Amino acid sequence: MKKRVLLIVCDGLGDRPVRKLEGRTPLQAATKENLDWFATQGACGLLDLISPGVCPGSDTAHLALFGYDPSQIYTGRGPFEAAGVGMEVRRGDVALRCNFATVDEERRVLDRRAGRIREGTRELAESIDGMEIDGVVTHFKEGTEHRGVLLLRGEGLDPRITDGDSHEIGGPVLEVKPLVPQAEKTAHVVNEFMSRATEALSDHPVNLTRKGQGLEPANFILPRGAGKFPSIPLVREKWGLRFAAIAGVALIRGICRSVGMEVLDVKGATGGLDTDIEAKIEAAMRALEEYHVVVVNIKAPDVAAHDRKPGLKTEVVERIDRSLGMLREGIQEDWIVAVTADHSTPCDTGDHSADPVPLLVFGDGVRRDDVVTFDEISVAVGGLGRLRGVDLMPLLIDLANRSEKFGA
Repeated sequence: MKKRVLLIVCDGLGDRPVRKLEGRTPLQAATKENLDWFATQGACGLLDLISPGVCPGSDTAHLALFGYDPSQIYTGRGPFEAAGVGMEVRRGDVALRCNFATVDEERRVLDRRAGRIREGTRELAESIDGMEIDGVVTHFKEGTEHRGVLLLRGEGLDPRITDGDSHEIGGPVLEVKPLVPQAEKTAHVVNEFMSRATEALSDHPVNLTRKGQGLEPANFILPRGAGKFPSIPLVREKWGLRFAAIAGVALIRGICRSVGMEVLDVKGATGGLDTDIEAKIEAAMRALEEYHVVVVNIKAPDVAAHDRKPGLKTEVVERIDRSLGMLREGIQEDWIVAVTADHSTPCDTGDHSADPVPLLVFGDGVRRDDVVTFDEISVAVGGLGRLRGVDLMPLLIDLANRSEKFGA
């Protein structure tokens, strides 16, 4: 019997021992009856999204989860962000992912996320959209919360530039520099855009209102991850199957669109802590009636970890677990279910790490192992062993009885 695959990616789920949690990870500290049940009834292991010791970004990690080798196709995060927010990306365009940020008069970064601004970003984006700098038109569009995308369109552009974002609080905004002579124009345009943008944003009504409310103003744009849109074979060509995706974050939606997945809109599905996880799971279960593979991204664990809140991350895990109760009750015989993460985000550091992430695979015909608890340590003895990210999709497709024979 041919089966269908549900891949649930809990963004940033992996962690390290946390003192506030008595030396446990948020996964270990959480009450998670359903995750543990799936682990007990299936097979578990660890996943290195790129390879051991290599710290993955969310973009390269998701490409790997879909079966693509990021080292062969990845050109930068910006183009995926652009696709995710609905921008038209043309050949020769350079796109950069950006943050609305707060800086002081000397351009020292006070908050890389402008207080995690959620409202007024569309108005702010419109005020800096459509500038022309040395024959290059700069398009800017808001993304989820503090995120945005800068797209450059013109002649002579090259994405090989440094970032303007140092990822540090209290330090100065970085000057964007070319990594090769061909990128000098691009670096100049981005630097000029940052200067003009901050002039437009500083006295914008949205920011004046925020200041009056005691909130951080979104008075600067921090760019990073420049790239041109890569040439990627679509999932239908690569796997011969129909894929759908459910995600709230523009980056993940953009990656899924870029590889040819049908991105489904789900009411209440956001890229933040307020996302409706149950709505995502319910929509995924319905989508399995039509699609061969459905991918669900849940961003909330990563948000809590970036904010260095292990207790909140534990609560998010428990929310995910409760939502999986619906899946447990409605599981179908012809479904293969996998739960994993795209990377670890330790709460102690607030950033991605190269630590492998836990993986469970459940379904009729899956060889059960002796793992009874789903966490970073317990799954290490599971029957799946330690895999690379690019190995997961072929594994799931084979368990769905849809793989092609290699050789005669």
